[in-house]
Amino acid sequence: MINIIVCIARNHAIGLHNRLFYRLRADMLRFKQLTTGHTVLMGRRTFESLPKGALPNRRNIVLTRGNARFEGCEVYGSLSEALAHTLPDEEVFIIGGASVYAEALPLARRLYLTEVDDVPAAADTFFPQWNPDEWTCLSRKSYPADERNERPYSFAVLERK
Repeated sequence: MINIIVCIARNHAIGLHNRLFYRLRADMLRFKQLTTGHTVLMGRRTFESLPKGALPNRRNIVLTRGNARFEGCEVYGSLSEALAHTLPDEEVFIIGGASVYAEALPLARRLYLTEVDDVPAAADTFFPQWNPDEWTCLSRKSYPADERNERPYSFAVLERK
């Protein structure tokens, strides 16, 4: 099953200069809880933005057009090639970047969203728009900002109809 997991601002912004906008403790814990033991699939620039390389206790797949190799990762030249090397019942989480999200969105069964109640002053990377009529909201829970989470946010799970 193909899932997308992303933290987005109200305007769908997800980053600036290959860096995420928000460091929400709750979002990082949720990301770890949902993806551990499963496959994470990402583009090369997303992989390069990870502070410690391959994410532990997960199968890491990186997409790149070059001949690069990344320790602890499988590398493929395209999303279709990577998905051809996964099992039909394997939980795959697409974790970025924008072009990988855009290509995977039509294939995704679920969206795991962290929706931050903010619009950043500048952004160069955005999550693609989706048609809300194609999705059912399974759950949404909102939280206020606190000492570990700098902005109000919501966790939402959408499933394709």
